[in-house]
Amino acid sequence: MQTKTTKTFYLIPYYVWIVLFVVAPIALIAYYSFFDLSGNFTLDNYLNFFTSVYLKLTLSSFWYAFLITFFTLVIAYPTAYLLTKTRHKQLWLLLIIIPSWINLLLKTYAFIGIFGLYGPVNAFLNVFGFGETQILFTDFSFVFVAVYIFIPFMILPIFNSLDKLNPSLIDASRDLGASSWTTFSKVILPLTINGVKAGIQAVFIPSLSLFMITRLIAGNKVITLGTAIEQQFLVTQNWGMGSTIAVFLIIFIVIIMIITGQRDKGANSNGKNK
Repeated sequence: MQTKTTKTFYLIPYYVWIVLFVVAPIALIAYYSFFDLSGNFTLDNYLNFFTSVYLKLTLSSFWYAFLITFFTLVIAYPTAYLLTKTRHKQLWLLLIIIPSWINLLLKTYAFIGIFGLYGPVNAFLNVFGFGETQILFTDFSFVFVAVYIFIPFMILPIFNSLDKLNPSLIDASRDLGASSWTTFSKVILPLTINGVKAGIQAVFIPSLSLFMITRLIAGNKVITLGTAIEQQFLVTQNWGMGSTIAVFLIIFIVIIMIITGQRDKGANSNGKNK
């Protein structure tokens, strides 16, 4: 009885933190979403969200988030697989993770210099006679920088899943005559799918709400849900509409977490299920 009481006591700071910094902010966002610029109660914010402007904005946000997640996954999975085969895999993994410790704003400004008209990329293109090319403020630069920033968050969970994979299962598949593609699609991928799902969560969800990269790298030519929220709060001062967009963003995030958070029901990688 005393142990249970002690455990409950230690959980109090956790519950206080959740209420103050998770439940309360979400409740405030939901509350402000029912008010217009004049402070009057209204449902027009929710009706406006389903107009063509905001629907196109939402589709655009999902499209860019999909592109970022897709290219990140395509690069991260083989990279994580190769890391598990290297001799000093933990060291190589650390070198990949270290850039994520650098402030996002600093990395963004670094790419502004790299992709600028007088940056090293344009200098390299000039060598081959392509001349100065406007790389900044394009879809390419936005997706490229976003993929670079999110790659460590995709590699880490996939690496952990691959590293825990029992090598004897792969050997057994090959001994039974399975091709490399069959071994990958029927053995490796199903047993590491949880790592892929975790990586998708870590990349797709924040990609929906990017706003600093869209402003500095894409020059506001790419508008996401995060950009729209920033503009509603800081530019138009329409907290009601900004909160409404945030409410739908939270709903989208919850749906994505439900879809990608399902656990595999198959045997685990160590073959301990009987």
